Amino acid sequence: MRALLQIGVGTRSHALWRLQHPRKHSTSPRIEYKPIRKILVANRGEIAIRVFRACNELGIRSVAIYSEQDKMHMHRQKADESYLIGKGLSPVQAYLNVPEIVKVAQENDVDAIHPGYGFLSERADFAQACIDGGIRFIGPTPDVMAKMGDKIAARQSAISANVQVVPGTDRPITTTEEAMDFVKEHGLPIIFKAAYGGGGRGMRVVKNMQDVEESFQRASSEAKSAFGNGAMFIERFIERPRHIEVQLLGTAGNATGCGQTGKTCWI
Repeated sequence: MRALLQIGVGTRSHALWRLQHPRKHSTSPRIEYKPIRKILVANRGEIAIRVFRACNELGIRSVAIYSEQDKMHMHRQKADESYLIGKGLSPVQAYLNVPEIVKVAQENDVDAIHPGYGFLSERADFAQACIDGGIRFIGPTPDVMAKMGDKIAARQSAISANVQVVPGTDRPITTTEEAMDFVKEHGLPIIFKAAYGGGGRGMRVVKNMQDVEESFQRASSEAKSAFGNGAMFIERFIERPRHIEVQLLGTAGNATGCGQTGKTCWI
């Protein structure tokens, strides 16, 4: 699940404009929103820069945050404003510091926060903290994120809706012993996935028994670095899977499609 405006240019900019200017013939209930004049991007690097570019196209003021180690990074220079967060913390912990990010937004008259992807983008508690702090969160509701951001909960939601899923663990695993038990029961190949993250990080395919332990440790370490939590879950790996992906932007009572693409992707 990537946040809205993840690319930040072209059709996504147009789609956001469409949401802010719904067609007059729409039969959906009319909902009044305060205009978004300033957006803080709770991310760094090219992820943040893409959103800043979209903000510029739409005439929205942009706000960057940066860790001490990132003070010379390009994303800080591309925003209209930038603020240091997480003084004394590692870069990852700085960008996961929810109270400080919300505080920066409140102190600088930010209307909305865009999480980008990775870091806090799939954290329901972050979305709720933004809302509780009087800041709009650009993304799904906390309730939806709690179900979909947690990959184990997402699997359970699919199962309860009678959607077919590949064999996998029904809870996060944290040890190689648990991984070996799954392999003994379901066989190879398998794929390790970060239980509390996405974007392709914290993932490893295992086709040989001797690679299980090393692959688990590498995937868990990568997930810990990217999302602040190294818990894994396992699924049987499907060779050369494909899906059709349709991206949508929506607010209450109004939605628009961003085009349709078919691509090879993990299942």
